[in-house]
Amino acid sequence: MSGFFDLVTGLFYRFAASGFLPASWFRKRDPAKVEKAKRTGKLSLEIVCHCWQYGHFLSYQLSSLVNHRTDKLDITMSVYHAPGDESVARVLNFFANIEVPGVHWNWVQLPKEQLFRRSIGRNRAAKSTSADWIWFTDCDIIFHEACLDTLADELQGRDDILVFPRIGLGTSLLGEDADILNAGREGPAIREIPLADFVPYGGPRKKAKGPYQIMHGDVARACGYCEDIGIYQKPSDRWRKTYEDRAFRWLIGTQGVALDVPGACQIRHVVKGRYKKDSFMSRVRMMIRKSQE
Repeated sequence: MSGFFDLVTGLFYRFAASGFLPASWFRKRDPAKVEKAKRTGKLSLEIVCHCWQYGHFLSYQLSSLVNHRTDKLDITMSVYHAPGDESVARVLNFFANIEVPGVHWNWVQLPKEQLFRRSIGRNRAAKSTSADWIWFTDCDIIFHEACLDTLADELQGRDDILVFPRIGLGTSLLGEDADILNAGREGPAIREIPLADFVPYGGPRKKAKGPYQIMHGDVARACGYCEDIGIYQKPSDRWRKTYEDRAFRWLIGTQGVALDVPGACQIRHVVKGRYKKDSFMSRVRMMIRKSQE
């Protein structure tokens, strides 16, 4: 019965977040009324990702903060992970011993039932961050050459609730036997993917999609991430499709403001390892991604 109720509730909020109901009915705090500082100088940025069975991608992401570090931001790299995920634990243990000026590693362990509902960790990060800005991302995103330097310049004196990189760069849609993925599976290391391997895809973004949501820190602390919607703060026994991203933007009243930030790159891959291997839904998702490609 609980599963049926959760299904109906989830469908209701997907309907509501499409704009059919006012967001003000479902939130305790109006983001538009939050006092937002227009900070300048050396800003602080918290980057938040969730990682489950994606250690080979995480190696590339954390490596990008080593290979393309910036002097213009103080960065906290927060990785939410679960006990028992050895591929991720090996990567985190490796990078914990690497000192990068201006970067603070922050590993946050959650029970996997909380990790599987990504908005739980994102809300926790939003409410607790001390950063000027917080970037909600995924572990297959790489901060390549000039990405963070340019972002620091673009954020000077801004008080937007939400911003995002206008142009997305991605690899081709990689199969499980791709060299990039196999290299990542060899174990944690400082890795690099040439910028030439990433090309624009999908056209200029018109909204701040899931891994490209950069939120003003003052609003994050005041409003959280879908904090007022119970279903999106409920633990799950499996990885949940991230429908809450749309609800998040609906609640804060904006799709975001596009910034010209280069080098925000994604390792695109056809097989999603977070879902049960060879399950019906896993095969359906893979077919959809291939058809979109």
